[in-house]
Amino acid sequence: MDYGLDRKSTSLKTFNTIFIIVWLLIACFPFIWTFWGSFKVRADFFSRSDWWYAISAFNTLIETGGKFTTDAYTQAWTEGEFWKASKNTIIVTVFVVSISLFLGTLGAYALSRSTERYAFWILIAALIFRAMPHITLVSGYLFPFFQLQIWGILPTTIVVLVAINQPFTLWLLYSFFKTVPKELDESALIDGCSYFQAFRHIIMPVMWPGVITAGLFSLMLAYNDFTVTALLLNQENHTMVPKIQSYLGTNQHEGNLMWAVSAVVSATAPLFMLVMFFQRQVISGLTAGAVKG
Repeated sequence: MDYGLDRKSTSLKTFNTIFIIVWLLIACFPFIWTFWGSFKVRADFFSRSDWWYAISAFNTLIETGGKFTTDAYTQAWTEGEFWKASKNTIIVTVFVVSISLFLGTLGAYALSRSTERYAFWILIAALIFRAMPHITLVSGYLFPFFQLQIWGILPTTIVVLVAINQPFTLWLLYSFFKTVPKELDESALIDGCSYFQAFRHIIMPVMWPGVITAGLFSLMLAYNDFTVTALLLNQENHTMVPKIQSYLGTNQHEGNLMWAVSAVVSATAPLFMLVMFFQRQVISGLTAGAVKG
């Protein structure tokens, strides 16, 4: 009987292992294929006659003398000014994450400790605001921004992204703060701490996994946003995602697809490494936020 159970357990583990490997290969294939193709020429990676050219590098070998080339990266970062888009993305991301976390931690902490009825309705209003499509919110901003002559610049976009991101940050951090026992606050107050001192020295050290999780979600919103940045920024101040879209061209103007491919890899790799670096904190934060104390 035990032998049969062990055999079933081994079979199940083997099936799970195979399933996970296949799933990972399917999930990772688009990025791996894009990364591989970024070192080829357009005639190979976008070949209509034979897809195998992307593997054999037939045209890349003819045009560059080698099976791999970094011309797409060099041209995108210099001629295509992707370096400027990267700089704008870093500026927007840093400010959006910093402001969102500062306001979100204070607001979520206050709401989690409040016994007033309005705290519930504030969270409901934030949830409704978060559910609205971004294009609906941005379209309402455009006319006053044009009138005030603040369209096309980074600070305006940062303010809008913070406004869009704040409800989600508020809800996420609120769930984390609810898991922290109120007795910690009360003990700190009895020992002579002010509310802010209790928040800073007692609550925040416990909350770091949740703050990092909220920060990464805020970062991904600002880093990957297209709707807000494309509508509110001029070409000079474009962030990476609108810049990549401009490389694809339009019906009237032919773009440079290899610039777009290399830019996609350049934009995705740092985000992947950042998430992997903070993976333990993210898992810890999500687990803490999912369990009520």
